[in-house]
Amino acid sequence: MSDKKCLECGDKVIGRVDKKFCSDYCRNAYNNKVNKGSKNLIRNTNNRLRKNYKILSELNISGKTKVTRRKLFDKGFDFKFITSLYTTKAGSTYLYVYDQGYLELDNEIYLLVKQD
Repeated sequence: MSDKKCLECGDKVIGRVDKKFCSDYCRNAYNNKVNKGSKNLIRNTNNRLRKNYKILSELNISGKTKVTRRKLFDKGFDFKFITSLYTTKAGSTYLYVYDQGYLELDNEIYLLVKQD
């Protein structure tokens, strides 16, 4: 029987043949290191979507509002983060952050809408 070492700390592992860690602490620490990159991407994306949603909700109280691109930009809106697109029969494309949408009109004016 060979001495197995913990993948996290290097201590001796006692127990089942397929056991890889000496404790729950080491198992969690190891998995947190391994998954760090992908979790940060997801967390950062969700934070940007949450912020965009909050900005659209605050500016669009009535359900249909016109605002300038500058106003959205000044509040920190990031135009790269959306959750879906909707193209009308007329060919207009609304970009959505969950149920809050926006449509670019002329002269950097945006129509904000709330989906029913």
